[in-house]
Amino acid sequence: MTRPRQLADAPALTATVPRQLVHRAAVAETLLTGWRRTGADRFSVTAQWPRAHGLHVSSDWSAYDPLLVVETIRQSGTLITHAEYGVPLDHQFVLQEFQIRTVPAQLAVGALPAEPRVDVVFTDVRYRGRRPASARYTAHVLREGERVATADVAFMCVGGPVYRRLRGGRTPDAVTAVPVPAGLPAGVVGRALPSDVVLAATGRPDRRQLRVDTAHPVFFDHPLDHVPGMLLLESARQAAWLRMDPARAPIAYHARFHRYAELDEPVWIEAKGGQGTDVQVLGTQGESAVFECLVATA
Repeated sequence: MTRPRQLADAPALTATVPRQLVHRAAVAETLLTGWRRTGADRFSVTAQWPRAHGLHVSSDWSAYDPLLVVETIRQSGTLITHAEYGVPLDHQFVLQEFQIRTVPAQLAVGALPAEPRVDVVFTDVRYRGRRPASARYTAHVLREGERVATADVAFMCVGGPVYRRLRGGRTPDAVTAVPVPAGLPAGVVGRALPSDVVLAATGRPDRRQLRVDTAHPVFFDHPLDHVPGMLLLESARQAAWLRMDPARAPIAYHARFHRYAELDEPVWIEAKGGQGTDVQVLGTQGESAVFECLVATA
């Protein structure tokens, strides 16, 4: 069978990168469209943001959520680590720190899907043998030449045997998540759908329980043996929303991840500050801190 020929004057065709390179099961959740090396430890990544998304586009389809930028940057680092640094696809990535500030004026949804560029610079790459074991990278997100966000990310990557030792036999099939409690009203945490609410009341206004719904198609795009970092960041977003002026939505996050958040134990989300100041969010499980995040408005 002959393959159809592309016309000589046709525009270049665009497709997403292989979903496995960004640790996604759904093509619809794969945001990146390509990449190239631009220098030593420097790369340019292209992406496309849909005009409608179940979680990361506002309910009136007017604005992209800053956490969509976070996910784009996360995918960019994962892609480059696999494709350019040779880390095998079966390695697991452990997020340690994620700091980002976005520019709200550049997050408006237009007449076409946005096609941002992510300029990535890897620094402090540490090797175990021939492969990176940890790294830090900066990311500058541009849209039609205008700055959308700047970020700084640190992570580790571990092979299958090491990861299994770290997890002590925990696998997606072996761990059952705690029952999902009733969520707060969607509107008070800046969400349109009850299914996207990740916080539940506890009787204390400064303390909420994390709702871990493993059926959620975005947070759990594929089965996991722990609570994903993007769900923890969403909990920080919603906890901050409860304490901030609704007219000033979160635009910046500085998160540090201390250990895995387990599925089969409750996670508690506490918040301090707000109403004109940054909000400090702390996630705990048992007696240990899981993550902490400083959330800021414009």
